[in-house]
Amino acid sequence: MGLLDFLLNLFSGGNKIQCPSCGAQGARKDSDGTIHCSNPTCPYFDAALGRRGTLRQAATRLVTQGNYQPAHPVTIRYKNFQGVDRTFSAEQESLVRKGNHIVGQVAPTGRKIALSRDRIQNLSEVESGFPQQVGPGQEWPTPRERQVLSYHKKHGSTSPLYEKVRAKYPEW
Repeated sequence: MGLLDFLLNLFSGGNKIQCPSCGAQGARKDSDGTIHCSNPTCPYFDAALGRRGTLRQAATRLVTQGNYQPAHPVTIRYKNFQGVDRTFSAEQESLVRKGNHIVGQVAPTGRKIALSRDRIQNLSEVESGFPQQVGPGQEWPTPRERQVLSYHKKHGSTSPLYEKVRAKYPEW
């Protein structure tokens, strides 16, 4: 090897060879003999070497693995920002409204995801499955009452004002 061959290898992507394991063209062999292949099924597969599509395919395969099944499933029909219709199966007990989003634990991974309420196709069905925090016909707590309720619930503490508000909203 010449004095500046490392620069040639750096800019050309290394020594391109045929993979000895799967036979795919475009594998790379490092100076230490390590082989990196762009074929996702090859034992020498290196996601950094492959095309962007290969990276996305490998990431999708990893993300969708799992065996989580919701005990009380709620089907959410969603249209994402690209206009693609998706269907999620979420655990009813995990659904929470956060601003303009609904957060819930979904199958098959069991991870929590946030979905924009504007893009949920069956929003009324999904929101009807939320746990009811106020009784039917009862007014919602004022912002100050919600602040007191959430503070003491978060910190596990109490106060006379909290007890008064809690008596008014026992399901909160």
